Amino acid sequence: MAQEFTPLITIGPRVRKSPFFEATRRYGVKSFTIYNHMYMPTSYSTPENEYWSLVNDVTLWDVSSERQIEITGPDAARFVQYLTPRNLSKCRVGRCLYVVLCGEDGGIINDAVLLRLAENQFWLSPGDGDVLLWAQGAAIHSGMRVAIAEPDVSPLQLQGPKSPDVAKALFGDWALDLAYYELRETRLGDIPVVLARTGWSGEIGFEIYLRDGQRGDELWELVMAAGKPYNIAPITPSAIRSVEGRILSHGSDITRNDNPFTVGLDRLVDLDQEADFIGKQALKRIQQEGVKRRLVAVEIGGEPIAGGNQHFWPVYAGDDVVGHVTRCVYSPRLDKNIGFANVSADQAGFGTELSLDAPDGRRAAKVVPAPFIESKKKI
Repeated sequence: MAQEFTPLITIGPRVRKSPFFEATRRYGVKSFTIYNHMYMPTSYSTPENEYWSLVNDVTLWDVSSERQIEITGPDAARFVQYLTPRNLSKCRVGRCLYVVLCGEDGGIINDAVLLRLAENQFWLSPGDGDVLLWAQGAAIHSGMRVAIAEPDVSPLQLQGPKSPDVAKALFGDWALDLAYYELRETRLGDIPVVLARTGWSGEIGFEIYLRDGQRGDELWELVMAAGKPYNIAPITPSAIRSVEGRILSHGSDITRNDNPFTVGLDRLVDLDQEADFIGKQALKRIQQEGVKRRLVAVEIGGEPIAGGNQHFWPVYAGDDVVGHVTRCVYSPRLDKNIGFANVSADQAGFGTELSLDAPDGRRAAKVVPAPFIESKKKI
């Protein structure tokens, strides 16, 4: 199938540039998107070439557009709990957690990685969306003593099976002792950073959170130099690997119309905890009534899908539209087209035969278990 045409994007002063913007251009970035009001790279070579670099070697991504939201103050811990249905009572200092943020109706505002740097200092690292404004709005009538701001913090992702080698070269042996979803405040030379064992790749990896936006170019070159013996390559977030690992993408797999139960994130909801949080009563009602829709994994027939889907493709059961494809890719390792579809709950069972409208015509699809390829977590 021919790849759909992708228009150019104009670079201008209205949209923010990351501290690594000039470095990404120097290293051959070919395209950008706008994510959280900032330019984010979307390609250096081809999706397949970048995918193989990720699964075989080590890669560096500019994800500064994951704009951090810092929550501090005497009531910071209580307020962060108010924002999410996940129980945070065991989130100690030095830990990270994956969380969902829900509205009063139980719909998902965003998903995020939560980092706890100090007793009363938290960062939220969200997907694309104005979470800063939402959190500030939630604080106004909360009666809690908190300060909410965007700090000078810009993350890089260091991902792939050789990422531990690069992290060791940069930081020393202790980097290999970080457990999955742990963090540590440190310095690289005199550059202040936070190193976390997190990432969006489905592979072993780290995130390096730069805490001085003036040092972006310097940090980029330090990481690239340390990674040279391990065939490091700059890439962008891999849609192929994220779909393989069932790593969801906010704005496509997760939207404001979805709740945690719809998209299979039930594990992030604790309705029995004593703490109150936004959407608690709505989520209780949704759990009791059951969901009307489900996000499912699908295998899709036909020739390899090049470039994924630029739109939500309609999904059919017989002649009836029952949902839409949220994302789809061709997996080189599986040699098949795979993706996610948001469908009516009665069409969500494994083995359900469906069809969908792709640009080249109707294709067969089948609901299957996920993840297609497990994410790697242990060094």
